[in-house]
Formats: sequence, C-alpha cells, structure tokens
Amino acid sequence: MQPRFLLSEVGTGLRRNISMAVSVVLVTMVSIFLLGLGLLAQRQADTMKGYWYDRIQVSIYLCNAFAEQPNCRGQAITDAQRAAIDTQLKAMPEVKEVFFETEAEAYERFKEQFRNSPVAGNVEPGFLPESFRVQLADPSKYAVITEQFKSAPGVAQVQDQEKVLSRFFRIINWITVLTVALAALMAGCAALLMGTAIRQAAFIRRREIAIMRLVGASNWTIRMPFLTEMLLVSGLGVALAVGLLYAAVGTIFTNGVNEIAQLQAFIGVGDVWAITPWMLLGVIVLTALTSLVTLRRYLRV
Repeated sequence: MQPRFLLSEVGTGLRRNISMAVSVVLVTMVSIFLLGLGLLAQRQADTMKGYWYDRIQVSIYLCNAFAEQPNCRGQAITDAQRAAIDTQLKAMPEVKEVFFETEAEAYERFKEQFRNSPVAGNVEPGFLPESFRVQLADPSKYAVITEQFKSAPGVAQVQDQEKVLSRFFRIINWITVLTVALAALMAGCAALLMGTAIRQAAFIRRREIAIMRLVGASNWTIRMPFLTEMLLVSGLGVALAVGLLYAAVGTIFTNGVNEIAQLQAFIGVGDVWAITPWMLLGVIVLTALTSLVTLRRYLRV
C-alpha cells in the first residue's frame, strides 16, 4: 500500500468518525494515566526501600535497674555480659557495623527528638537504657540478630526498624495494586471503545471495502487504514497521559516535596520517561490485537 493512499484513507476515516476518535483518545489517556500512577507508585516504593533499607538498624536494648522485662528482672547488665554481646556482634558476618550508645547519649538524643513534646519532661537521666545499634550488611537478615540476642543475658529487648517500614511499604504496594487494577479496567473500556470505533468506521466505509475486495486487495491492505487510525488516536492518548504524569511528578516531587524533605529519596521526571516505552508498547499491542480481532469478525476478509 502506498503511503499517500494510506494517509488519505486514515484522514478520511478520522474526519468521518471524529467524535469516536476523540473518545478513544480520552479513554486511553485516562487508563494510561492511571497505569502510570500505579507504576510510579511502585517505583517510589522501590526507591524508598533502597533508601531506607540501607539505613535500617537493629537496636539491642540492654537491661538497667528500671527494666521490667523477664530477661532483666530489675538487674542491670554486667560489664562481662556487655563485652560478650559486643564481641559476638562484631564476629557475625551479617553485621556491617556496631554502634554503642550509653545511657547519657540515649537521654540527650531523646531530649533532642522530643524537645517540643511534654513527654520530654517525664524522662529522667538513667531511665533510658544503653543499646547496641547494629548496621547490617544485608538489611533483610535482621531476623538473625533478633533470634540470637532476644534471650541473651543482659538484653532487655531487640527492636528492628524493618517491621515499621514494612507496614508503610505494604500500604504503598496495595495502592499500586488498586491503581493498576483500575487502569486495567479502563484499558478494557478503551479496547471495547476501539472495537466500536472500528466497527462504526467499517460500516461507514463499507462500499469502499467492498470495492477493494472486488479488485483483489489483500487483507492487510484493507486492515491497515483502520489499524493506523487506532494507533494514531491511542498514541495521542498515551502522549497526553505522559504529559499529565510529567506535570504531576514535576510539580509534586521535583518542585515540591524534594525541596521540603531533602534527605528523603523520591522519584523524578526521569522515572516517567523510564516507564513511557512500556506503556506505549502495551497500548500498541492492545490496539493491534483489538483492531485485528474486530476486523476479522466484522469485515470477514
């Protein structure tokens, strides 16, 4: 098929079916925008995991005179027990670095963190226990430290930050799943709308199709104008969705929270460009399959 003839057929089809073409553009834009939001939410979760997991520490709180845990029974840890824990930690391959915090350091850190809270006045020096802050070589191995030291002599409690962070990431993952599910529903609507648009265009141009079949035109020659039309309108929908995602990420993250929370890891417009080829490829595949199935059923060529 000559390019000039193909472009002429595509232009004629779009002019005759402009309202349906606009509908396909808008539905595609909304579905791809929702899909993009879901993918970006997952990339944000992965980015934050990489940022926070590198900073996850396991805190081993030691017994003091105020500790009521069964492993302490109101008795402070001895020097020998403290030294044994320190030696054991530094010998473990899972441990990257060990920090020891005294009672005085724990009290000063507590006052700094809660300096604007009334609870700061209720804590006295010596009430907060000593602790070992353990940086892991592999943050996912926190359970090894927990199991080994939770019942060790002189240990009041073992606490890891992963439990708190995992809840936050689980929420983000659920948001991602719901967003992608809604995007899949909208993609189904887009496919149905594309099929309707193709059927309507085929009905409008049924005389041209009959003539093309009489003169021996191949199946692909008849299909190409319809397929090209749907690829153009769905591609325009993807372009609009990417523009919306670019504006949203640029406004919210690049020019927003990144300036406020400078020590946090957030996605950027580069992530939008990273997912764009995959979204475009998905739309091309969806459009091609919808067009081919619809034409095969209704044109019977």
